[in-house]
Amino acid sequence: MPDAATLIRFAITAFLLELTPGPNMAFLITLAAVQGRAAGLAMVAGIALGLALVGLAAAFGLAAIAAAEPLVMQGLTLAGVAYLVWLAWEAWRDADAAEEDGAGAQRPAGAWFGRGLIVNLLNPKAAVFYLTVLPAAIGPQASADARSLGPVLLLTALAVAIATGVHLAIALLAGTIHGLMADRARLALARRGMALAVLAVAVWFGVTAL
Repeated sequence: MPDAATLIRFAITAFLLELTPGPNMAFLITLAAVQGRAAGLAMVAGIALGLALVGLAAAFGLAAIAAAEPLVMQGLTLAGVAYLVWLAWEAWRDADAAEEDGAGAQRPAGAWFGRGLIVNLLNPKAAVFYLTVLPAAIGPQASADARSLGPVLLLTALAVAIATGVHLAIALLAGTIHGLMADRARLALARRGMALAVLAVAVWFGVTAL
């Protein structure tokens, strides 16, 4: 199993990576501010499950497949980029609706859970982390030796816990300004801001994948 120094280094790396721009941060800030904390927390739960599934897929062989076939990683990235572009377009459309009726699209918590799940199953940032950073923390036997499965699962659980803590903080803090979104103009502006932020992330991931 990883020693204390390895766990600390890995935890610091995971925490710092969670603070870099990505689809989760762009979505959560605006979602919790516009829809409220309940919607933000539902998405946090979906994000956590998505990250856990990507980590498990890496532990059970996806990392080895991606290393042997770079097109697999590129395909996952491009699928994630396409989904983010669609979400950006939908957020912009919701902004137009908010300007017209003052509310825009109001979706149930389950819908935001599903969004969080899908975004992270197709999240290039998560894929890179679990397919490269995590195996590097274990060593060259991470994907090839069954004895390394325990350490990989341990680090996956640690990474998901750190990510969930960061996302919870974002959702709770952003939710404190939910009351300000009663104004129609602010609501539309916030949704357009989310659309542009998600589109920027999609372009960033798309450029790095080419």
